[in-house]
Order: sequence, then C-alpha cells, then structure tokens
Amino acid sequence: MTEQVICIIQARLASRKLPGKPLASLRGQPMIWRQLERLRAARSLGRIVVATSLEASDDPLASWLVSRGQPVFRGAPTDLLGRFARCAAAAGPVSHIVRIKGNAPFVDPGLVDRAVWLARDSGADYVANREPASFPIGLEVEVVTAAALNAAAEAPRDPMARTSPTAFIRSHPDQFSWKSFEAVRDHSRLNWRVKTHADLAFARSVYNALHPVDPLFGMNDVLDLIGGRQDLARFNAAA
Repeated sequence: MTEQVICIIQARLASRKLPGKPLASLRGQPMIWRQLERLRAARSLGRIVVATSLEASDDPLASWLVSRGQPVFRGAPTDLLGRFARCAAAAGPVSHIVRIKGNAPFVDPGLVDRAVWLARDSGADYVANREPASFPIGLEVEVVTAAALNAAAEAPRDPMARTSPTAFIRSHPDQFSWKSFEAVRDHSRLNWRVKTHADLAFARSVYNALHPVDPLFGMNDVLDLIGGRQDLARFNAAA
C-alpha cells in the first residue's frame, strides 16, 4: 500500500470561552463539518481524521461525526502528541501528517496543498506557515513527517511538550529540519480563529456573505469583504 498524507483535525467540545464550538452552527452545519468540507478540496490529502479525546464530554462530537461517516480517533485529553502519533499509526501507512486546529473555519485547502508539496519536495521534517507569522491567525498549516512525529512521541516525556503535537519538534531545530513559507503581504494582525462568541459571530457573518456564492471562498475573498465592511473589520484584529 502506498504511503498517504493524513490530515488530523484536533477538536474538543470543552472550552472555557466557547463550549461546544466544533458543533456550533455555520450556515446550517456544525463548524467542524464546514472545516471538513474545505479540507476535502485539498488535492494532497489521502485521508482526513478528527482526533478528539476519550472524555465523555466529547461523546456528542464523536457520535455526530461517526453518524456522518467521518473517521474519528479518540485519545488522551491532554497528550496531543501521543494522540496524533497513535492516530497516524492507526491510519497507516502514512508519510506525512497535516495538523489543523478545530477552531479554524477558514482553513484554506490551497495552503494545505502548498505546505504538503513543500514538505515532499524539500524532504524537511517540519513545514509550516506560522513562523514568521504572515497569514491571518486561523490559517496556520503544519506538516510533519511520520518519522519525526514518532521520534517526538518516543522522546523522554515532558508533559508540557506533549500538549501540542509539534512543540517538541519546533523546540529541537538541531534534530529536525524545517521549511516555512509566507504570505505575499503580512496579514498576521488579523485573527480568524474561533475562540469566543465574538469570533463565532464574525465567522457567521463571513459565511453568510461568501458561502452561498462560493463554499470554498479563500483568504483574498475574506480580505475583500472585510475591506468593505467596517462592522466586520473591527472584530478580527489579533489581540
């Protein structure tokens, strides 16, 4: 069997500021489903899995996704590194893992493809568009090789390093090779992730304006919309 690229979306219903946000409605569907719709348009992905926790509080999320035929992996609530490594192993054979957060309803399939192709062409262990920051917050894409992810998961346990699937890799540039890419212009002051009720209101306004015309609207479409809508522009500045 040929090795594939797997995309793992990390998502949980627990949230201090916005509980249940993966199932919050965007144009009549849960936010997590809108993310999946967009990611399915990426040409580089062989499989998409939602990784959530084993906590009973995440049962509704897992049940809803499974009822729609979406693969789900469940693991430790705080050991994201271990959860990602075991999820990738269960989906194997895998060459690369794409990490997407579950609060990113504007995830761009074109950026996902760009990151995966750069990872394959360069042979780098880790590829991302987050450092230096230039894209709006919420459009981050990280790609890591299966070998690098497994090496990080097998390293001596540091609980703080395991709360992120990529923290160990990012903190050891001497051990793992990196590549990064940037936007043409710096938009890092913009915040398009969904962490609060205000963020969700912004996402709903953008979806209501753009989704009916093009369900796969891109970054430039959102920028154009914000440029003409002061009511939206004031909601999406990064803190």
